[in-house]
Amino acid sequence: MDHSLPDTYSAEEKEEILRRYARLLEAWHTRKEPQDLETVEKAFYFAVKAHCNQRRRTGEPYIYHPIEVATIAAQDIGLGRTSLVCALLHDVVEDTEYTLDDITSMFGEKVSNIIDGLTKLDKVENAESMQLENFKKIIRTLSYDIRVVLIKLADRLHNMRTLSSMPPHKQLKIASETAYIYAPLAYRLGLHTIKNELEDLSLKYTDPVIYNSIVKQMNDVRSERIGQLKAFLEPVEAAFKARGIEVQSKIVERSTHSIWKRMKKKQLTFDELYGAFHLRFLIDCPPEMEKIECWKIYAIITDVYTPNVSKLKDWISTPKINGYESIHAVFMGNDGKWVEVQIRSRRMDEIAEKGFTAYWLYRADNQTESGFDEWLKRVNDFISSESDSTLDFVDTFTNDLFADEIKVFTPQGRAITLPKNATVLDFAYNIHSEIGNHSIAANVNSRLVHLDQKLKTGDQVEIITSESQHPQEKWFEFLNTAFAKSKLKAGIKEYRRAFREQGEEKFNAIMKKLNLEPSKANRAKVMESEQVSSAVDFFYFVAEDKITESIIQKVLKPQSSNSSFLKYLTFGLLGSDSRQKKDETLDTPGEFDFNVATCCNPIPGDEVVAFNFPGEPLQIHRSNCPKAIEMMSRYGNNIVKAKWQPKSEIAFLAGLQITAIDNIGLLNKMTDLFSNELKLNLHSLQMESKQNLVEATLSVYVHSTKELDLLVSKLNQFKEVKKVTRLV
Repeated sequence: MDHSLPDTYSAEEKEEILRRYARLLEAWHTRKEPQDLETVEKAFYFAVKAHCNQRRRTGEPYIYHPIEVATIAAQDIGLGRTSLVCALLHDVVEDTEYTLDDITSMFGEKVSNIIDGLTKLDKVENAESMQLENFKKIIRTLSYDIRVVLIKLADRLHNMRTLSSMPPHKQLKIASETAYIYAPLAYRLGLHTIKNELEDLSLKYTDPVIYNSIVKQMNDVRSERIGQLKAFLEPVEAAFKARGIEVQSKIVERSTHSIWKRMKKKQLTFDELYGAFHLRFLIDCPPEMEKIECWKIYAIITDVYTPNVSKLKDWISTPKINGYESIHAVFMGNDGKWVEVQIRSRRMDEIAEKGFTAYWLYRADNQTESGFDEWLKRVNDFISSESDSTLDFVDTFTNDLFADEIKVFTPQGRAITLPKNATVLDFAYNIHSEIGNHSIAANVNSRLVHLDQKLKTGDQVEIITSESQHPQEKWFEFLNTAFAKSKLKAGIKEYRRAFREQGEEKFNAIMKKLNLEPSKANRAKVMESEQVSSAVDFFYFVAEDKITESIIQKVLKPQSSNSSFLKYLTFGLLGSDSRQKKDETLDTPGEFDFNVATCCNPIPGDEVVAFNFPGEPLQIHRSNCPKAIEMMSRYGNNIVKAKWQPKSEIAFLAGLQITAIDNIGLLNKMTDLFSNELKLNLHSLQMESKQNLVEATLSVYVHSTKELDLLVSKLNQFKEVKKVTRLV
């Protein structure tokens, strides 16, 4: 094969292409027989020529992208020859004149099938649901060739690394989709390194203020924190040496997103958070000795420092379902600061970093199935039984198969794996839909509990049923798995079918009394008004007097019409796919009908995003709102990046949580600040005192983040106040 590079590349570009290819070969750590190297080289030169006339948005040769994707696949995932060939060729069929037949004739059917899978992920006819359809296809590939998913993750990671060249609305769309779908998928496949980088890069674009703040604080304390950990290590390493144990220790830096997640969860500032830098101890030993040796290291450290036993986590005895194994512990250092420690074998460490591929590399032929095998079985079962609805598919998968797990037991001792926060009723539906439909209570560890009782690992559950019980809508409130919700939905529908004849007769009688035709059109008007989606539900509600004569009369014979009140706000719109097909930025101030999301209560000055759905007011969310991130991942083409330009007469509700010392007069000082000094309208204030501390939650109307920041600054000046946090 001709190994010359096309003249469409400059001399400098040719040199850079070859340098990147050499780095790919250096990163390739799996088997490299002469024929393997020859095949990968053949794919490299084929891709170089196929993409010779293409450039990326940055102006760089397009071939840089597939080379970098292949390098990630080799270095961070540990994939081999076939996968590297596919990574190099993954865009050839979609973006060049070459076909799948060409790929088959040159590289074989296996490579062609994987390329076909990767190509189909990017071909969706319905642009409105492109992200969801892509995700649905990605998950389905898990059942026949997981390499498609692994290469897609490598592709997404490199796209995130180069996202700065994209316009703002596309950055939000891609970053949100990455946070909602791809990072959890990487976590589920045990690819912690990739998962951390995807999360960090997503945060960089969805909440740049938070991202840059944490990066700066990490830079400011890095030298000091590393020095503290080195001081902590000295006596521990001396203790290892005295016992003749060889242990590698290293200082590990937690990811930016992980730090932010901990800060939010524990309501801590960066300075109050320990574990941003932590220690990891690695040992070399045979697999059968790993548990003993890891616990031996833990015991030696306890001889030097005092552990916080409440923080001890044993992921060795019960590995996570993605194969992760490690001991996590926390110790009090001599300087009065907590130090987080991880203890694992080298095998465990490689599985923790490279996930699926490392797991299969180490897995013995006679080894019993692990949680990873069990998870893949659940994926296959889910794929074979899922509904046609793409939205339901994604919700079920993200809620049930991305969540952390618990293990609970049947009365016979059979272990059942459920998502964390699953309830008794979730468990019942997991056993069988009929058991769920007729559940009335349960014995959990021999104690009678309600159906909404949350379960925890180790619980033994016996469901109590009754033939007179039937599935009810209120049960949705305490179901936490989409699988159980789908079973409940089906059960309710089946139960309500029995009321069709009774409801239809009653509806016809009402319509006759009102001198109206019981037509489908009239029924549809009532259904729309009462937000009823199916005829089965409609006739059930009529039969049960939930849709009454007065309701039907109000809809079909209205006496007067109510005028709706519309709120308006002036802001600048930054271009979205739905408004502008080109990539230039729009900056169009104007007045638009809008709704402010109550889940995050954005106010002028916040980084916000708007969603533009046909025929509806714009929906305004804060950019870092979890609901907004989920929506951006689903409806990327409906994103409108917004800049607030508020009218002074409009006030917005903001929430604050205040922790303070319980001193007499604190309430008076706070209300005086709101009402007299800052002239703010206080909406609500709740205070609870416990052990000399006060937790106050307040809602106040403000006109901008500037006004809110001033309020927070004034509150922090009170000597009693220890912390003020804005509520999302």
